[in-house]
Amino acid sequence: MLAYTYKEHGKFELQEKPKPEILDSRDAIVRVTLGSICTSDLHIKHGSVPRAVPGITVGHEMVGIVEEVGSDVTSVKPGDRVTVNVETFCGECFFCQKGYVNNCIDPNGGWALGCRIDGGQAEYVRVPYADRGLNRIPDTVSDEQALFVGDVLATGFWAARISEISKDDTVLIIGAGPTGICTLLCVMLKKPKRIIVCEKSPERIRFVRERYPEVLITEPENSKEFVLNNSDHGGADVVLEVAGSADTFRLAWECARPNAIVTIVALYDKPQLLPLPDMYGKNLTFKTGGVDGCDCAEILSLIEEGKIDTTPLITHRFPLNKIEEGYRIFENRLDGVVKVAVCEQV
Repeated sequence: MLAYTYKEHGKFELQEKPKPEILDSRDAIVRVTLGSICTSDLHIKHGSVPRAVPGITVGHEMVGIVEEVGSDVTSVKPGDRVTVNVETFCGECFFCQKGYVNNCIDPNGGWALGCRIDGGQAEYVRVPYADRGLNRIPDTVSDEQALFVGDVLATGFWAARISEISKDDTVLIIGAGPTGICTLLCVMLKKPKRIIVCEKSPERIRFVRERYPEVLITEPENSKEFVLNNSDHGGADVVLEVAGSADTFRLAWECARPNAIVTIVALYDKPQLLPLPDMYGKNLTFKTGGVDGCDCAEILSLIEEGKIDTTPLITHRFPLNKIEEGYRIFENRLDGVVKVAVCEQV
């Protein structure tokens, strides 16, 4: 089968590999019907994910059809359409029981698919702990509607949940890329008093303005003054940093009011500094994200009810055998790209 493979630092390559097989009674084999390219894939390519293993098939955003299940799998069966969770988790350890599935202590716990074990930018994928990692897609929900449930949408949902947003809050979201938009959609479910999005890309600003007119928009160079003028207590009550640069990391805490919550959703290429003397007295609570993908069933229900729609994010589609062109467009932010869907070969 075709599989897009992490060869070495800076290099991915489309290769022929054997179709995966059941290795454990809790495994499932899924035929990938639709996948996506994620910014985290680029982080692997450029060496920002030290745990990534050369030789693995990349890709961790996907939906598909169950082909085969191990003898201990009970929640799905062959023929089921499913979302695939980016997290591999046992469901039984201390962290899983608390809902912190990203910290599962299983050797393949946390983000494994497309990082430490073969992922889904391929024709087939093996999913460990299938009862935990697969969710059946309702008949009324399309593959496109469900595509981001297992990763980027789960990231936004988790970030909104841990940020303790109330109806009186001013919420600042820094970054309107795919994860930023998914975070925005999940923050909107909390119905805060106002939402401000900070973004510098004209294309992304236009995307937000056209689809979410109730959201306020500012650019980075004006953001501190804008947030101050559009908040009730000298800054944002909650800040979600989704952009992932040194400038936006600093901007996040600078735009927060005293005693605010700052949730770090982004993945950074380099270490960030906390200039504690400058921050003294702000009494901020920092929450570091990633994704605890334990809400996929709830997210699918919200999609089915029409409360979340991420399909506008899919701006480009390529078959698997043309995936390299999709990466070129996505990595270089060409042609107004937001997300690239990777479909089966015709």
